[in-house]
This record gives sequence, structure tokens and C-alpha cells, in this order.
Amino acid sequence: MKQLTVALAKGRLAEKTVELLEKCGVNCAPLKKDTRKLVLCDADEKYKFIFVKPADVPTYIERGVADIGVVGKDTLLEEGKDIYEMLDLKFGLCSMCVAGFERKSESITQNNLRVASKYVNIAREFYASKGMDVDIVKLTGSVELGPIIGLSDVIVDIVESGKTLEANGLTVLEEICKLSARLVVNKVSLKTKNAEIMPLIEKISAIIEEKTV
Repeated sequence: MKQLTVALAKGRLAEKTVELLEKCGVNCAPLKKDTRKLVLCDADEKYKFIFVKPADVPTYIERGVADIGVVGKDTLLEEGKDIYEMLDLKFGLCSMCVAGFERKSESITQNNLRVASKYVNIAREFYASKGMDVDIVKLTGSVELGPIIGLSDVIVDIVESGKTLEANGLTVLEEICKLSARLVVNKVSLKTKNAEIMPLIEKISAIIEEKTV
């Protein structure tokens, strides 16, 4: 059996992915130890696990240093990497939304709209699909500040519970798309390690289907 390298996004996605892999019979014991190591292998060295920032998962997959990985749909849309999206894992559920002050909701139809977002490509493509030429302001921190301090009219961001928006007097004005965690695969790996990758994908798919039935 050829070794599979799995790119895990640090944080909640990694925790959920480990749970899923264990249900598939993958030995994830090394991942539960308190360590600062970024590269770990199971006892049989069938799997190598690398821990990376969520936004970097598609890059590791596209470049072929990882065979498979788990990443949010938001990152896939924003990065636009040349990789295969194989499965919707049905966890990490949230939405990409336009948010702002309710009284300014009419401004979403104006061409002089200022939009603050971490997801500049998603925001640009969304408004381009509406035929709108907007001013995109890239922020990497708390984008909710944009409308509050007058830097932007609205924001484009992930919304899970909506509590942060509510606490700052903002509301969802429009939903762009639903988001969840996705299993992605390197295109070359799917050919050269097909015998290792496909059985794992089939097991994961069966587990997901059981939960949704």
C-alpha cells in the first residue's frame, strides 16, 4: 500500500476529520497526543498527516505535497485551485452572506457600493454576476467593523449563528451560498494512488449517507 499524505486544517475541521477517519478504521492515535509537531504518521506509516492553516490546504493539495485534505467550501471558492472536490462532508455548516445595517439594505443595488471582506474573490464574483462594479476593501481581521466605522457599506463574510452580527447591530442582507467542509484530492494522486484513495472515499461517503438518512 502506498502512503497517503493527508492535509488537515488546524482547529475544528481537523477534529471533525479525525473523528471521521477513525470511523473508517484509520489509526489516528498519534493525532491525539499533545505535541507541537506538524507532521505525524500512524504506526503502520500508511498515513502521513500534516497540519496546515485552513487557507493553505488547497495549495498543498494542488502542489501534490498532500494527496487528500479537508477544507471549507469558502476556501475552495476563494482560492480557485486546480484540485478535485470529491465529497461534501456535511459538517462545518455555515453560509457566505452579505451583511450590513438593515436601514442601508437598499445600497446593495448601487454601483458605488463599498464591500469589506476577507473573501475578495468571492465578493467580486458575486457582485460581478449582478452586473455591479463595487469597491472591494480587503480586511483580514474583524470585518464587522467595516460598516460600523464607515469603511464600507456592507461586508461579505461567513455567518454561522449570526450572534456577532447581532451584537454589532448588523444583519444578513443576502445569502450568497451555503458552506460546509469538503474532501479534496490532488489530480495526479487520484490516478497514481487510486487503490488507496477510492476505498477511503467510499467508506467516508457511506458514513455520511448513514447520518443523512
